[in-house]
Amino acid sequence: MIRDITIGQYYPAESVIHRLDPRVKLVGTLTFIISLFLHRSFLMYLVAAVFLTIVIKASKVPFRFMIKGLKAIMVLLLITVVFNMFLTPGTPLIRIWKLTLTVEGVKQAAFMAIRLAFLIVGSSVMTLTTTPNHLTDGMEKGLAPLNKLHVPVHEVSMIMSIALRFIPILLEETDKIMKAQEARGADFDSGNLIQKAKSLVPLLVPLFISAFRRANDLAMAMEARGYRGGEGRTKMKPLIYQKRDRMAYGVLLGYLAVMILVGRFAPF
Repeated sequence: MIRDITIGQYYPAESVIHRLDPRVKLVGTLTFIISLFLHRSFLMYLVAAVFLTIVIKASKVPFRFMIKGLKAIMVLLLITVVFNMFLTPGTPLIRIWKLTLTVEGVKQAAFMAIRLAFLIVGSSVMTLTTTPNHLTDGMEKGLAPLNKLHVPVHEVSMIMSIALRFIPILLEETDKIMKAQEARGADFDSGNLIQKAKSLVPLLVPLFISAFRRANDLAMAMEARGYRGGEGRTKMKPLIYQKRDRMAYGVLLGYLAVMILVGRFAPF
């Protein structure tokens, strides 16, 4: 399951999505997430699925690599579906002991499952096609107006970029620790869910030590290179909008307009 987490990883490829300005991808991801909460209709989610499929194809990231990120949230997805199916009041469909499966619960569970899956895959497209440095530059440039309100935009962008970059690093470190402990006789696969969770406790101490060591090394490296925050810093490659970026904004506006119209007039 650890190897299946794709958020925070970067997949190098030569595609139009990779060449887009990081600000466009940030706005696009935010637009896609907002569109999922505008209305609730299967036709609207079908439009979102078609749009997301086209973007994934254009990114040249293997579809299997994108979808495998859902395996990591399968337990959360299953819990969400079960809770919505049996705890949503409405027209009774099936009664199991003291729990009642309702028609409204089934619809709510379906909507929640689709929405959560789209959120994970949509967010993965941005991180898989954008390097951490470009992501930091895009966030800093996009949030630059907040500097007038004395918001530390550069520091916030740097923190979020480092956090995303540390996700695959910590996952790789966890995998190494698990393999080392399995070689010494540890068992992480047998037993029920609670026993498996308890078997992961010995991983926490070495994982925390490794995380703090990496954070200290990163801080020392940044200090040795003269990093003193965002004030007065210049960019080797400043972000400049190209024609393809303006076209991408137009596509996003068209997608959002279609989603609003479908959500308002769709019969189901």
